[in-house]
Amino acid sequence: MKVSTGVDFVDSLLEGGYENDVITTIYGPPGAGKTNFCLLAMAALSEKKILYVDTEGSFSIARFKQVCPHFEEVLERTIFLTPTTYNEQKDAFEFMKKAVDEKFGLIIIDSIASLYRLELGVSNDIQNVNRELGLHMALLTEIARKKKIPVLMTNQVYADFEDKERTRAIGGDTMKYWSRAMLEVQKSRGDIRKLTIVKHRSIKEGNFTMFRIVQQGIEEVKG
Repeated sequence: MKVSTGVDFVDSLLEGGYENDVITTIYGPPGAGKTNFCLLAMAALSEKKILYVDTEGSFSIARFKQVCPHFEEVLERTIFLTPTTYNEQKDAFEFMKKAVDEKFGLIIIDSIASLYRLELGVSNDIQNVNRELGLHMALLTEIARKKKIPVLMTNQVYADFEDKERTRAIGGDTMKYWSRAMLEVQKSRGDIRKLTIVKHRSIKEGNFTMFRIVQQGIEEVKG
């Protein structure tokens, strides 16, 4: 079983949509359109509840109205958590562990790395911060696998010191290990973006689609 991305051509790329028992991570630079994928997945989910963890203040009701005509109904069954510190993010994950049940159909984390990155900048115990990130990812994986709830997560990137033209997802091997599907969003020419499968259990890595952000969501760019 898969859950629709909310966009036909992205569903086609992913052979039906997001898998319902794993973490899917969408990563890319600021302004690439990552949050749009979260909103479109919300809009496409019927009946079940949604848990949305917004660590960056990226969620916009005005934008959600544009991509979801029935936005009021979706918002009524969405629980928002808005941590502003890494400790609050840990509390959000504890809440998730206790509260998420079969009534939920989607968990969104936008983004996993924002507060983690800030904590790394002020903490003297980097090893412990990385360990906690691993525990968060393990918890999300447990929820996804046991309750068959897809976890959609966004992540930021940093430049590769050895190859300045290449970017890597923050969290490194920890993120790569726990994410069973990874999609990279890149800015291309003008307003065009590229969505590439970097990791997947059953789909060829390197498959991609081109798109642009429009008022109703995103649209495919061919050719």
